[in-house]
Amino acid sequence: MAELTYKTLLRAVQNKEKVLARNADSIKKAADNITELADDTASDADALGAKSVDRDSLAECQELAKIIRGVSEAAITYAAKSADTAKTAKAAGDQARSTHGGIQEAFDRSTVTGLEEVSRDWLEQQ
Repeated sequence: MAELTYKTLLRAVQNKEKVLARNADSIKKAADNITELADDTASDADALGAKSVDRDSLAECQELAKIIRGVSEAAITYAAKSADTAKTAKAAGDQARSTHGGIQEAFDRSTVTGLEEVSRDWLEQQ
C-alpha cells in the first residue's frame, strides 16, 4: 500500500473537489437542456391544438411534454444534490487544509533532519 501523507491526501481531495464541481456543472447544464426541451414540447402541443390536429396526436404530444417535464424535474433535483455534494467535498478539503496544514507547515519548516525516517509507532497517540 502506498504511504499516505498529508500532501498526497490533499492532492486527492483537491482532485475530487474539481471533479465533483465539474460534474455538478455538467448535470446542471443537462437539466437546463431537458427543461428547455420540455418547454418546447409543450409549445408544440399548444401549436398542434391551435391547428385543429386530431385529438390522439395532440394527446400524445401533451403526454410527451408531461414525461419530459418529469425527467426535467428529476434532473434538476439531481443537479441540486450534485451541487450539494461538490460543496461538501469543498468543505472537506477546507477542513483538511485547516486541520492538517499547520502540521505540514511546521514539518516543512523544521530544521531537524531525518524526520522522514521516524517510526510511525513512536508518533502514535497513547
